[in-house]
Amino acid sequence: MKAIIFGAPGAGKGTYSSRLQNQLGVDVIAMGDIFRESVKQNSELGKKVKSYVEQGALVPDNVVVDVLKDRLSKIPAGKGFLLDGFPRTIEQANTLEGIVKIDVILQLDVPDEIIIERLSTRRICRDCSAVYNIRFLKPKVEGKCDKCGGELYQRPDDNIEVIKNRLQVYKTQTEPLIEYYKQKNVPFIVSVTKSLDSPPEPMVAKMLDDIKKMGIC
Repeated sequence: MKAIIFGAPGAGKGTYSSRLQNQLGVDVIAMGDIFRESVKQNSELGKKVKSYVEQGALVPDNVVVDVLKDRLSKIPAGKGFLLDGFPRTIEQANTLEGIVKIDVILQLDVPDEIIIERLSTRRICRDCSAVYNIRFLKPKVEGKCDKCGGELYQRPDDNIEVIKNRLQVYKTQTEPLIEYYKQKNVPFIVSVTKSLDSPPEPMVAKMLDDIKKMGIC
């Protein structure tokens, strides 16, 4: 299966991708994670993207495409993948079409108010990257990771003003991709979140059922 997962920042793409990865045996290519790890390591790529990531802006296409091609080349023959964070513009979608054919789009529909609340209260472990939320997924000890005891921190792009900017960037530059892929007749599986505390498991189960019905995995 060659799929793309779409959704605004904070829609839960990472949460759903990790569960689908385990169920389907596909590789998850999360561009944001690749960039953040590069920034953390202060690599050449990290130095290029740091200012963009912290401002919630899009990384330039030439950098993103080079990273994507390198990551795709490392996937074993015959193994599927799920793209998270690419494409984000029509130009990137056109480039991707020349690299690989996409089988299905997984679309996460989440209201802005839920995203803002979810991201502004998110905390991440500095050591193992485990994700918590000070509102509904609290650690046992305040400020400490349950898994490794590492310090929990708030990402620079998880403050409310940057979140609003990221949502606006998504609406103006990424949402047109939905229409782009519909015109290409790529099938969609749409999952709608109506509550801040909605558990992901039922939606993941429905996604898997729809994917199997389509016969693409």
